[in-house]
Formats: sequence, C-alpha cells, structure tokens
Amino acid sequence: MRIGELAIASGVSVRSLRYYEQQGLLTSERTSGGQRRYRDDAVQRVGLIQRLYSAAVCSEKIAELLPSFDGRQSPELRASLLIEKARIDGMIRDLEQARDVLLSVIDDAEPVAIQ
Repeated sequence: MRIGELAIASGVSVRSLRYYEQQGLLTSERTSGGQRRYRDDAVQRVGLIQRLYSAAVCSEKIAELLPSFDGRQSPELRASLLIEKARIDGMIRDLEQARDVLLSVIDDAEPVAIQ
C-alpha cells in the first residue's frame, strides 16, 4: 500500500509515517517512480509503534524493541518491557511528589481572612 493508504488505515499522519521510517521503526520499498510502498502488516506495526509511544517509550527504545515483536516473544523482550514499566513507575512517583509539594505551596499561599 502507498503512504497515504497506510495513513488512512492506521489513523496516523503521513508526516508521522515518514518520521517512523526516518527513525528506523518502519520500512518501505520504493517504486521505480520513488513512491513508498508498504506491506499489509505495516498497519499492525504502526499500531504497535503508537501504543509504545503512548506508553512513553522513546523512539530509540522502540527501535530496539521492535525486532523482538516480529513473531517471537522472548523473555528478553518481556524483561525490557518490565524495565520500561519500572521507569514509568518512577516517573509517576516523581510527579506525585511534585504535586504534593505544589499542593503544600498552594496551601501556604491561601489568603488569610482579615477580621
């Protein structure tokens, strides 16, 4: 399929698809006229890329993980994904702490009633 068809089928912009290709996350073949052509399974691959981005996984890590998703789940893949989960859990803890500090500052900034 062509890039526009893949964009429609996957719900991802053409610009994003070009970026994925630039980052080595997605591959295409070129026609003699230079047009990109994608395999039918590209829709599922783009969906996986989108899910990993939604999980706050960076493109470098996605590129590292993607080959392991190509039909052969492994203990190494699971371990890598669990490491990413732990990283996100740490980010959540940090954000919760930042929120608590901000709430404390907000409480301190409460206007005092004048009698």
